[in-house]
Amino acid sequence: MRILLAEDDAVIADGLCRALRRSGFAVDHVASGSEADTALASQPYDLVILDLGLPRLPGIEVLKRLRARKSTLPVLILTAQDGVEDRVRGLDAGADDYLTKPFALPELEARVRALTRRGTGQPRCIEVGSLSYDQADRVVKINGQVVEFSAREIGLLEVFILRVGRLVSKDQLVDHLCGWGEEVSSNAIEVYVHRLRKKLEDSGVRIVTVRGLGYCLETVDAGQAAKA
Repeated sequence: MRILLAEDDAVIADGLCRALRRSGFAVDHVASGSEADTALASQPYDLVILDLGLPRLPGIEVLKRLRARKSTLPVLILTAQDGVEDRVRGLDAGADDYLTKPFALPELEARVRALTRRGTGQPRCIEVGSLSYDQADRVVKINGQVVEFSAREIGLLEVFILRVGRLVSKDQLVDHLCGWGEEVSSNAIEVYVHRLRKKLEDSGVRIVTVRGLGYCLETVDAGQAAKA
């Protein structure tokens, strides 16, 4: 999942970027409303965390412009403006959630998980073959047993499991895994895919390479498993 964080407080922004990246999200950070508007108009995201008190363009105007473009992107307002009128104005302008500063990081992370889950249109727990993925807790189980994955592996698996049966290019994987300033090479993607394949061997799903195009997560029926 790729998140745009629009926050002009450098300390808050740094802490949020670190926390969200540790949770497996790719995060891009901007410090002004004009930068946020440009990023949202030109790049795809799964969620935007939006401060209302941004310089150069107020956050509420960024939100209005986003909705004027008919975007349904989930928006979490994160702001010091805690009056009832402020909350009503933000929600009426098209925000999906509203959290005031100061805030508890676990609560923000829970709200992020809820909004990104809602944005996918998928249930909290997705099951494919013998694989079960809990989007809220980001926990993977195979045949009912919890399997440990790194944050990067979870991010990669999430891209595949939300697009099961569909082709995913290496460029799409990089876009979803990396924020601005981060680099993941094509070779690194191949290494992560190799690690996932090893961990998914008994899951009833497999990652198939479509040469020159990318990868596809597909289910393995009993006959295919026996042949393998």
